[in-house]
Amino acid sequence: MSASEHRSPLHQSRSHESALLHVTGAAHYVDDLPEPPGLLHCHIVASDIAHGRLLKVDVERARQVPGVHAVLTSTDVPGDNNIGPIQHDEPLFAEGTVRFAGHAIALVVGDSIAACRKAADLVVVLAEPLHPILSIEEALAKGSFHLDPHVIARGDLVGAFAAAHLVVEAEVASGGQDHFYLETHAAMAVPSDDGALHIYSSTQHPTEIQKMAAHVLGVGAHRIVCSVPRVGGGFGGKESQASNYGAFVALASHVTGRPTKLRLNREEDMAWTGKRHPFLSQYRAAFDKDGRILGFEVTITSDGGFVTDLSGPVLDRALFHLDNAYFIPATKFLGRVAHTNLPSNTAFRGFGGPQGIVVVEDAMERAAHRLGLPPEELRRRNYYGPEPRNTAPYGQLISDPRVSAMHDRLVDEAELEIRRAEIEAYNAGSRFNKRGIGLQPLKFGISFTKSLLNQAGSLVLVYADGTVQLNHGGTEMGQGLHTKMQAVAADALGVGIDDVRVMHTATDKVPNTSPTAASSGSDLNGAAVADACATIRGRMEPIARKVLGVENEAPLTWVDGRVVGPDLESCTFAEVANRCWVEQVSLSSTGYYRTPGIAYDHAKGRGTPFFYFAYGVAITEVEVCGLTGEARMRRVDILHDVGSSLVPSIDIGQIEGGFIQGIGWLTDEEVLFWEDGRARTVGPSTYKVPSIGDVPIDFRVQMLDRAPQPGVIGGSKAVGEPPFMLAISVLSALKDAIKAYGENEVELAIPATPEAILRAVEAQRAE
Repeated sequence: MSASEHRSPLHQSRSHESALLHVTGAAHYVDDLPEPPGLLHCHIVASDIAHGRLLKVDVERARQVPGVHAVLTSTDVPGDNNIGPIQHDEPLFAEGTVRFAGHAIALVVGDSIAACRKAADLVVVLAEPLHPILSIEEALAKGSFHLDPHVIARGDLVGAFAAAHLVVEAEVASGGQDHFYLETHAAMAVPSDDGALHIYSSTQHPTEIQKMAAHVLGVGAHRIVCSVPRVGGGFGGKESQASNYGAFVALASHVTGRPTKLRLNREEDMAWTGKRHPFLSQYRAAFDKDGRILGFEVTITSDGGFVTDLSGPVLDRALFHLDNAYFIPATKFLGRVAHTNLPSNTAFRGFGGPQGIVVVEDAMERAAHRLGLPPEELRRRNYYGPEPRNTAPYGQLISDPRVSAMHDRLVDEAELEIRRAEIEAYNAGSRFNKRGIGLQPLKFGISFTKSLLNQAGSLVLVYADGTVQLNHGGTEMGQGLHTKMQAVAADALGVGIDDVRVMHTATDKVPNTSPTAASSGSDLNGAAVADACATIRGRMEPIARKVLGVENEAPLTWVDGRVVGPDLESCTFAEVANRCWVEQVSLSSTGYYRTPGIAYDHAKGRGTPFFYFAYGVAITEVEVCGLTGEARMRRVDILHDVGSSLVPSIDIGQIEGGFIQGIGWLTDEEVLFWEDGRARTVGPSTYKVPSIGDVPIDFRVQMLDRAPQPGVIGGSKAVGEPPFMLAISVLSALKDAIKAYGENEVELAIPATPEAILRAVEAQRAE
């Protein structure tokens, strides 16, 4: 067998490694794991007011309920009651005050959920209501903020506005979004005979579960193991906010000495957990007569909720993406995080990037309207390009800006000009329904904005029969990370895919893991897996030469479970593995990777926060009903840059899924609260997520070919988050359709619900 006959498992489409388990219902999530003997259940007693001073918490009657083993409050925490992923400002149990409707006051631990709920009704909570802050506007008025402002500035902004042919000023408000993962938050703790704990958690960050549980209990991290069987969807909602529930079961097991489990129902999950950050942004944009942007001044404010959580890094990424794919000579970007009495908002796919990009895209849309240019043409004139148009506002070099070429290719392949003419003809003959089309470019930075998280580890074990167990620090939440890691390991060792088993992620196998987030799961863990495999293969090579009887310098090819010498003589990988065992050669190794060259000075607003950029272009065509405000996605064309895809079938699914989830944020999903701060949208009856009717009738997705990314595993690029932002093309298309009802600049809210669309249509007709 020659090397040329080998087909690497990398860059080949294949099924998700758990696809059959998913569709048959055989996949085990935390709540599906066999219940250990003596399992107790947990139920949270939560505040029903958004802000108040705690006067009394009496749990004595609740403790007397049959079947109840403990009712815990802040006084029962042996370690520190404060947790939080960056700022330790989040009380696990409310102390002194309650700060949002849903703030945990007590935890009931009992034989059954029914017993726990009965006891919860007997917990006496007296609180003096205080005035809550429930909006960004109110926080701005009262000066209520988390953290210090973050500023990114460059160039002569005063000169840019003085030279401007057109100045656009506007305000952009973007709403929250519930993660609506299929599996709600769940955790189970099982004590060991030495008093340590094994926590099974639905989390994107097992190390943080380990760390926070140890923090709350006042013990070392070595006393806690966190395992993740699989996660039924995360989207960022289980990056930091699973920590509370891991800490609750850890405390319950510590106090009772019994296994304990906590699972939120859908209403609890939606009421108590944080969402995508709502943003309120004000901007001024200066354009020359040809539509080139000269200066951009923006103030953005996010709603952080009652504690900091990940609001700082989310705000940073929003600021980093206020330029999107456009070179802007002069900028001043200022960002703040509002402190409100709402659930603590958190990571969500895109991590602030979408909230930043919609601001600059609003400016592009308005400028195109006022200058009488097609929006796609104005966008094209502003793309990054060769020097001097190749540095971001924060100083990073944009070394390979692909958007301009991708724009031209997709405009041609999607026949944008022909379809515009067809749409104009249709609209002229249609009284009630109008069509529109819009183009959206994308430049999205890849790396954690918190630099220390750009690292990963692995542990690879090769057995004497030639089979492989693979451990890495990433969590599988349906996105196909394990499938990609199988392919990386199989390619690196030269074995078949089926000979590699990916184990559950666990902190006793790979320590100090970073969260599976920031679209970096494959980049970081893939490089760590390849590193471990290279070490093992390096140990096996001398033994393979012995088995084959070839010289030490002779090149070997490791393919399809065989080792092939220069004269095509071969043996099986299993033969070499067994001989290594016989000759006492280690067949296990850790692997490690950290992203090079990442550095950012927060105080100066300058640096290199990203390792590289992913690019994309989307063209969306919609049809709007002027009688109901309903919209239909007629056709979507996407050209996306994923480098050399590790597993193309997985990446196509990520592009499609990310785009549809983006449609949800922009058109369907509206997070609402009652006037007193209680959650109003707490289930699918009140909160609309995209359904099959929201999928474009004609959905065309292609990945940019011949575009490997240097320095990344397999030449691939991250794909989890970037496609989400391509859905902003829907806004452009909707505005184009709405404009056909009149001739004025379109004002369209985000989310563009049918009600919002109808208001915009009626505003056009009224002029």
